[in-house]
Amino acid sequence: MTNEPPITVAALYKFAALPDYASMQEPLKELCLSQGVTGTLLLAEEGINGTIAGSAQGIAAVIAYLQAEPRFEGMSLKYSHAEEMPFHRLKVRLKKEIVTMGKPAVDPKQIVGTYVKPENWNELISDPDVIVVDTRNDYEVAIGTFDRAIDPKTKSFREFPDWVEALKQRAEESGRTPKVAMFCTGGIRCEKASAYMKSEGFPEVFHLEGGILKYLETVPEKESLWRGECFVFDQRVSVRHGLELGAYDMCHACRMPISEEDKASPTYELGVSCPHCIDLSTSEQKARFAARQQQMELARARQEKHLGASFDGPAESVTAEEPEA
Repeated sequence: MTNEPPITVAALYKFAALPDYASMQEPLKELCLSQGVTGTLLLAEEGINGTIAGSAQGIAAVIAYLQAEPRFEGMSLKYSHAEEMPFHRLKVRLKKEIVTMGKPAVDPKQIVGTYVKPENWNELISDPDVIVVDTRNDYEVAIGTFDRAIDPKTKSFREFPDWVEALKQRAEESGRTPKVAMFCTGGIRCEKASAYMKSEGFPEVFHLEGGILKYLETVPEKESLWRGECFVFDQRVSVRHGLELGAYDMCHACRMPISEEDKASPTYELGVSCPHCIDLSTSEQKARFAARQQQMELARARQEKHLGASFDGPAESVTAEEPEA
């Protein structure tokens, strides 16, 4: 017998040369549907990225199918579990990039930073000659990050190259190119970011292998240099050390993590607005969000599923972005 929740969640990615990626869409979609698997998978010429959920057997079938493709050998794969399906739809999308930086020519298969295992990360980021860079977006950084970490204050990963350019200019003016240690949630953004920084002339670039999630799973809390919680792109919203469930909820209008303090704000209305998005949506959008929330509550009362309740996010989400594996 096992006490694990019944739903298996798999986060995966692999940078691989897939010139035929478009032809992979329908067979993968059909397999997922036949196995009752939902979530989002992104296919691009540079590889695959996504998070899917389903029964243990269904997920196993999809993963076995992917791993039978030689180009996906060594695919990054992380499992977790959920009491209920975190996604109620399946999306298999064709994209220009599997993590959108706006630099599709950057190729982590050709050049990438040095991987640092979680157990060696503390020593690296404690070095005063190393600058520590959080490559995630500002709303993710706001609820937790590492000691000494720089927040580039990006609202999307597309803004990261501009931050690198500014750092490059400062380095040229000072005559000193810094050693860089970067991290992200699960590893994929850092592969792209470190490849970009190497291509821009930063010779010593390191990144946390397996991302924050692997660090929180591996490093004991008493030895940890992590402060706060880690935002995750699934139904948990945030996790703590040991990958225990965090304290944050999610605003289903903007998909931002919200605290109990946020929910006590007069700007918070369940499913409609929160302190982060109160001024970002129109009155017409708020009216639609309120109507959707009412439909969700009616469906819940009837013990029916409603797509608006899924982690896929509302159709008019203010700040929606693709999940990171």
